[in-house]
Amino acid sequence: MDYKDYYKLLGVDRNASESDIKRAYRKLALQYHPDKNPGDSQAEEHFKEINEAYEVLGDPAKRARYDQLGASYRAWERVGGAPGGFDWSQWTAGRPGGVRVEMGDLGDLFGSAGGFSDFFTAIFGGVMAQSGPARAAAKGRDLDQAVRLTVAEAYKGTTRSLQRNGKRLEVKIPPGSATGTRIRVAGQGERSSGAAGDLYLVVEVDPSPFERKDDDLYIDISTDLYSAVLGGQVEVPTPAGPVVLTIPAGSQPGQTFRLKGRGMPNLRSPSQHGDVFARLKVILPTQLSQEDQALFEKLANSRRKP
Repeated sequence: MDYKDYYKLLGVDRNASESDIKRAYRKLALQYHPDKNPGDSQAEEHFKEINEAYEVLGDPAKRARYDQLGASYRAWERVGGAPGGFDWSQWTAGRPGGVRVEMGDLGDLFGSAGGFSDFFTAIFGGVMAQSGPARAAAKGRDLDQAVRLTVAEAYKGTTRSLQRNGKRLEVKIPPGSATGTRIRVAGQGERSSGAAGDLYLVVEVDPSPFERKDDDLYIDISTDLYSAVLGGQVEVPTPAGPVVLTIPAGSQPGQTFRLKGRGMPNLRSPSQHGDVFARLKVILPTQLSQEDQALFEKLANSRRKP
């Protein structure tokens, strides 16, 4: 088992006051809260670590025990303690001198993060929910629920109405969501004797008529032969509405035109957008009038002359 440095996790000194610890916790919790980082598993894991650190350092009794352990651990390191050789027996819950604690309120703003580490559970015994032999109540399972979006909904952001546990919920889906984005709805998963699990909306975006690569969108646009040869204009669909693109004379089939900033918003920075890339398809005439045929023959003959 590895020692966890809760002071380092919160970025505070070991002599930090209670107000300093609380201030640091709130700042980090706001930064890494899953609602601000939808679909980011690393941010969610860091949020759990921050809550665990505050659960210990924000409680005077737990902090005092943790400081005693920390002093002993650092002294062991100074004398060249070998990795994995620290004697945890006097510190683990249930051993002589060990304690079990009740989980405190982690703050009305942020709720319970859950998922305590093995280190926390070994030292403090997890969450004590009853008298007598203590054992942590099992948390309910997290649940996934698919949600389909059009490309316009993914571009602007949208909401979905859900019925969960007898309640009607309005869940916001942020702009820039892509297939695979996971939106966490805290406490709306499976219920159990412990805390309820979470519900995750798993986004699936129908990109039609586009092909999406990250925040960029690709689309085929058609024009007639005359516009490709002489130049012209064509309407290009974008998620925010159609844009008129001017095609220069002599444009080639398959030529790609970039519409900067007309693509999808970035999930983490919605003010930043990808691009739309329009690939030109030239439609050749299948039926020619006698006049058109004569003009094409004249053009062909002129090009054959040395």
